[in-house]
Amino acid sequence: MAALSGVFVWDEERIQEEELQRSINGMKRLEEMSNIFQSSGVENYPPEPKSPAGGNEKSKDKEEPWEMVMDKKHFKLWRRPITGTHLYQYRVFGTYTDVTPRQFFNVQLDTEYRKKWDALVIKLEVIERDAVSGSEVLHWVTHFPYPMYSRDYVYVRRYSVDQENNVMVLVSRAVEHPSVPESPEFVRVRSYESQMVIRPHKSFDENGFDYLLTYSDNPQTVFPRYCVSWMVSSGMPDFLEKLHMATLKAKNMEIKVKDYISAKPLEMSSEAKATAPSPERKNEGSCGPARIEYA
Repeated sequence: MAALSGVFVWDEERIQEEELQRSINGMKRLEEMSNIFQSSGVENYPPEPKSPAGGNEKSKDKEEPWEMVMDKKHFKLWRRPITGTHLYQYRVFGTYTDVTPRQFFNVQLDTEYRKKWDALVIKLEVIERDAVSGSEVLHWVTHFPYPMYSRDYVYVRRYSVDQENNVMVLVSRAVEHPSVPESPEFVRVRSYESQMVIRPHKSFDENGFDYLLTYSDNPQTVFPRYCVSWMVSSGMPDFLEKLHMATLKAKNMEIKVKDYISAKPLEMSSEAKATAPSPERKNEGSCGPARIEYA
C-alpha cells in the first residue's frame, strides 16, 4: 500500500538504488551484445539476453523473448508479452547525435517545459518530494486517442546521474497517493513502469548519446491486444521524436530548462499547477490515431 491513514509511505514507495542499478545493468548487457553483433557484421541490435536460471531473479525477468517490431537506422523497438496479461512490455534502443545528453535528460524531467511542447498534457505537477532519496510523486493527466477517455497517472520517479561511469537513469512507476484520489473525469492507470538509461558518446555536454527505454502500462482499454500494441508501437516513436525536437528547440532558442544534473531535488522550486477543462466523455470504440503519451 502506498498510503496509510492519509499519509504517503515513502519507505515502501521510494525508488531504491537497486532499481536504478538494474536499469543501468540492462543497458550494459545490451551494449555488450550490440558490440558482439556489430563485430560479426550483423546490424540489428539484439534485445537483452535472458537471465540465467536460478538465483533470486524474479520470474518476470525470465519471460517470453523479445520480438522486434521496428528496425530503423537510429531507432529499434522490441516487445514481449507480459505473462498472465493481454499486455506487452516495450523496449527502445536509439541514438541522437545533434543534442547533448544533459539537454535531453533535463527536457525529459522539466514538467513546466513539457506543458509547452506536449499538446496532449492536460495536467502535470509534482505532488510530493522525498528528501532522503530525491524521489518525486507526480500527477499526470493526458489526452488519449479519440474516442477514449483521458487517462491520469499517479507515479513516483527518481533519477540518478553517475558522472564517474558516464551514465544517467530515470525510473518511474505507478503508486497511490492520498492527495490524488481517483476522479470520475479520467480513467486512472494503475499499472505503469518506465526506465530510461542514457549513455553519452563522450560527455554529458557534447552532442551524441545512446538511450534505452523500457516501458509498460495497462491503459485500461476495451480494445483487443493487437490494437493496444499498434497504438503503443506507433505512439512511442512519435513521442520520442517530439521529445527530441523539444530538446533541439530548447537548445537552438536557448529556452531555459532546469538543470536537474547540477541541482539537488530540494533546491528546485515547486512546479505550478496546470489544469484544463475536462474533456467530453465518449464511448470507447475501434482503434484511433496513435497518440498515446509517455512520462
